[in-house]
Amino acid sequence: MKKTLLFLVTITFFAAQLLFAQTGSLTVKTWVPEELKTNAKPEGRIFLFIAESSGREPRLGIWPGGSTQIFAANIENWKAGEVFTFSGSADLSRPKTISLDEIPEGNYRLQVLWDQNREASQINAEGNLYSQVMRIELSGNLDVELPLENSVPPQELNQHELLKEVNIKSDVLSEWWGKEMRLKAAVLLPPAFHDEPDKYFPVRYSIAGYGGRYTRANRFVEWDTNFMDWWQSDESPEVINVFLDGEGPFGDCYQLNSENSGPYGTALTEELIPYIEKKYRGKGTPETRFLDGCSTGGWVSLALQLFYPDFFGGCFSYSPDQVDFENCQLMNIYHDENAFYNEHGYLRPIMRDVTGEPIVSQKAFIQHENTLGWNNTYTTSGGQFGAFTALFSPKGEDGLPVPLFDPQTGEIDHEVAEHWRKYDLKNYVDTNWKTLGPKIQGKIWIWMGDMDNFYLNPALRAFDEMLKSKDNPKSDAVINFTPMAGHCSGYSHIKVLNQIKEKLEEK
Repeated sequence: MKKTLLFLVTITFFAAQLLFAQTGSLTVKTWVPEELKTNAKPEGRIFLFIAESSGREPRLGIWPGGSTQIFAANIENWKAGEVFTFSGSADLSRPKTISLDEIPEGNYRLQVLWDQNREASQINAEGNLYSQVMRIELSGNLDVELPLENSVPPQELNQHELLKEVNIKSDVLSEWWGKEMRLKAAVLLPPAFHDEPDKYFPVRYSIAGYGGRYTRANRFVEWDTNFMDWWQSDESPEVINVFLDGEGPFGDCYQLNSENSGPYGTALTEELIPYIEKKYRGKGTPETRFLDGCSTGGWVSLALQLFYPDFFGGCFSYSPDQVDFENCQLMNIYHDENAFYNEHGYLRPIMRDVTGEPIVSQKAFIQHENTLGWNNTYTTSGGQFGAFTALFSPKGEDGLPVPLFDPQTGEIDHEVAEHWRKYDLKNYVDTNWKTLGPKIQGKIWIWMGDMDNFYLNPALRAFDEMLKSKDNPKSDAVINFTPMAGHCSGYSHIKVLNQIKEKLEEK
């Protein structure tokens, strides 16, 4: 790890006040207590979160455009008990010091996190250490001590007769990475699984929104009594539910092969799915395998159906990520020169409300991910654009994904953009229609809000127009647009399972 000092504030939530507001002098000291020294590693990235709002712990509520500021720096050879100081008064040429001089006086919640688990992409990963949340009133000089007294627990699946955990070694990923790599999933069984031990079932493969873990299945047995009552009634379909794990080396793995994350698509189709269907009596035929998801899950479910058309029997995709890179949210990556500014010189938004009011700019979004990344760029952030880059981009000489655009200036690298093209779903379907078209007949159902919060609807409109232009065969894909609806509007697990039930009854 390089000894790189990073001094970044990713969310400028007091931009209008900073020139005029009185500031305090805040110093935050943190260390690993003696009782946790065996849990601590000497290298990692230290984070200080300063939240203005109430709610979740600051480390859990970070989002570009929110009211939480983030300060971060890399540390190496950090020993348990040694104090790390966040301070605006110390010499910035020294490592282990970050300036806090521009924080206005006011009431805040503080929290520190030590990201030492480099095997995981998210900062709130198993084994990372974090402090309690402290409420402060910053007025004048204030010294604070926040020891790293807590450890993030491992992901665990709840115990339930219908809920099972899958955790297997992936031979193809392990060989590719040169170390043991595992595949995880949660399996929610239909009640008939235990009642009829000789019966085999169709399988639904559910993909989460960005970075969703397999343990999201806990919600059904923990508190979603409406779903479980329905699931155990005669109204629900007799289908095995599989909740795939989104964790990958650079963020969401997108369940596909890539030059940076490795052969996740091969691992899914040749290792994980055959294992699950054999162990839990899946029918094991393409026409009884269904995909669904929303947002990232919407894109992955559609992409898997397109790239593995003979393996899956249908996808139900809601609000998929950009399916056309000429409409990569508001970028045309093949022709635009800059990701942050449009051709008119205006900051390009990346998020809006359903009335059209911009909320977050692409520049702010990337600055946020730059702070999360251990190499000070979004390519190692574990965030959305970090994962896009890992999936779509070539591997660089440094062993990391090559960014589509400069992390600081936003200048687009059109050579990298051409590398992204093979994952451009509109381009892929368009250029392969002669062989692909017949294989995806009766297998594509997509829903999108026409005021999608992440500007994803223009890409799907272009995808829809392309499909409507096709002959031999004429596309029968069903794509629905809902006026004035936002991101993932209308998606629910019961809705999707009923849609699968309808398709099964038609066969």
